[in-house]
Amino acid sequence: MDFLSSLATLTIHWGALLFVFLLFLALISVVVMYWVDSHQTTHTIRRNYPVVGRFRYIFEHLGEFFRQYFFAMDREERPFDRAERSWAYRAAKKVDTTIAFGSTRSLETPGDIFFLNCAFPTLDEDAAQPKEVCIGEYTAKKPYRTRSVVNISGMSFGALSKPAVQALSKGARKAGIWMNTGEGGLSPYHLEGGCDLVFQIGTAKYGVRNLEGHLDDTKLTSLAEHENVRMFEIKMSQGAKPGKGGMLPGAKVTEEIAHTRGIAVGQDSISPNGHTDIKSIDDLLNMVRHVRQVTSKPVGFKMVVGDLKFFETLCELIHKKGIDYCPDFITIDSSDGGTGAAPQPLMDYVGMHLRESLPTVVNIVTSYGLRRYIKIIASGKLIVPGKAAWALSAGADFVVTARGFLFSLGCIQALQCNKNTCPTGITTHNPELQKGLVAAEKSERVANYAAELLHGIGMIAHSCGVKEPRELNRSHVRIIENQSRSVLFSDVNPMPNVRSEFINMTALQEKSASVAAEDRLQ
Repeated sequence: MDFLSSLATLTIHWGALLFVFLLFLALISVVVMYWVDSHQTTHTIRRNYPVVGRFRYIFEHLGEFFRQYFFAMDREERPFDRAERSWAYRAAKKVDTTIAFGSTRSLETPGDIFFLNCAFPTLDEDAAQPKEVCIGEYTAKKPYRTRSVVNISGMSFGALSKPAVQALSKGARKAGIWMNTGEGGLSPYHLEGGCDLVFQIGTAKYGVRNLEGHLDDTKLTSLAEHENVRMFEIKMSQGAKPGKGGMLPGAKVTEEIAHTRGIAVGQDSISPNGHTDIKSIDDLLNMVRHVRQVTSKPVGFKMVVGDLKFFETLCELIHKKGIDYCPDFITIDSSDGGTGAAPQPLMDYVGMHLRESLPTVVNIVTSYGLRRYIKIIASGKLIVPGKAAWALSAGADFVVTARGFLFSLGCIQALQCNKNTCPTGITTHNPELQKGLVAAEKSERVANYAAELLHGIGMIAHSCGVKEPRELNRSHVRIIENQSRSVLFSDVNPMPNVRSEFINMTALQEKSASVAAEDRLQ
């Protein structure tokens, strides 16, 4: 008892001393902060309200996190609300994705869509797997054939961490889908998983550039020799920052990333806002043809839509130049697309939304008789089945998403992608933060998410009475006008007929036949 009594007395004694010492430090800190705040001239609030004014900046920083977890309703958050994120998390974890009592989505908002269920839905035994689609059938010596509907959009190594790329690559292989490399070049971690890859050629030509930053055909040929690299995508622009190139802070440019991209270590990796060798539609079509000749594989381009006249001129020029110059696919990005870092004015105010641009581009390509040659890929916040199914009904052949798969990796929408402090290890190169992201575990979630997204699209398709997702069309969708009226998508935006002057495209057909014959001889 004497020992315990002595220990208690000693603890109280030293505890009191420690408390007084900490109180003294706190008092000194307050005095120092008061003096600093009252004498600085940069921040008005801190100068007028020394010490207390500092709490304003703390609360401002913490506000977005408190809103996310405590105050925002299920459908209020941006860029993705809690309901969408929750569905993606549950799908990735392969747990129950059903909900109870009623939808939290407003079903009366003008401009929103809903699907038309059929009186006789497709029975499970009558449902079919997605049909195989061939990209580059008429132009490429090595066309790409796939049944995938949902795929991983462009995210580069550098913007993403090593374990994130590994998890996505392995998950894509398990799901049987393709993965776009993004503009940061081809890393060993893209190849490690063994999935099909789309190599993206950005404005800086990372991974295929020479010392001057121009396209290097030798490097391009070397990349094409990888069997997993199935297609090449020329990135003209992306939805979050049209007219602005990629932005990777120097803090994230490690030695490995610098080697992959062909740039200096530790320096900001800022891509040009456009291709220095593509300054016209003619230049673009020439580049498509050149890359396809060098690689023998399908080539297309990606852009967020702005000037619609661009696509009409593009189609007209394809008819003049011939099928050999025709892109094999066009990826349409939306103005609400995502990125690791972008100027807010571009993200908020520039570019056309996918809801308008996708059907418009499909209409133009169709009216010029080029739909069979050019596949359409839709991108932009298509992380849940309803939005992805709408894109297919509007005319897309494929859907790609980046942020949906980030959620499958465990992204919590912390909005720190542009820093090196991502708490989930996805967009940081800090080893301490990366250790929480176990690629083997997360690859299963990537595959689960892809499968559940396709399953959800299939449920909508079957409810509409068709056998597989690509059979959805505009007649299956209505657009809400007001609380008591909606209109049929196919009525307000019908699929056009091929214009009479392009019905008999003899020149294009002869060229495509010669390409096919040459392919058979190879």
